Amino acid sequence: MSTMTAMQPEPHLALIVEDDPDVRALAAVLLEETPLNVVEVESAEAALDCLQERGGEVAMMFADVRLPGETDGVQLARAACTLWPTVRVVLTSGDPGAGLADLPECVTFMPKPWRGLDVLVQADKAIRDPQPPVT
Repeated sequence: MSTMTAMQPEPHLALIVEDDPDVRALAAVLLEETPLNVVEVESAEAALDCLQERGGEVAMMFADVRLPGETDGVQLARAACTLWPTVRVVLTSGDPGAGLADLPECVTFMPKPWRGLDVLVQADKAIRDPQPPVT
């Protein structure tokens, strides 16, 4: 891999991290209406694998707080903000007390049930106004 920034791929992926297949499918259908290509995974571990392989291509990560496995959505968001600071991270939860007091600043929180328009607004921001790289 080259370290030249000119060689970095353009961010064009939306990564959906949701263990409920119906909710994941709904988010995917919404995000497929945007210019972003959609990648769906059901755990934070799978999301981290995807980010390690294709982090430079990910414009937006839309993740549930509660996920199966060792890592929850908040931990995933922290890792993403630290290791892939250009990714727009949107966390969602239906649990009002889901440990959201200590979310990183780079995270946008969207309570469930979320509205499709709100998801599309975040995708538009990810495309038009990407998070600046940390300098």
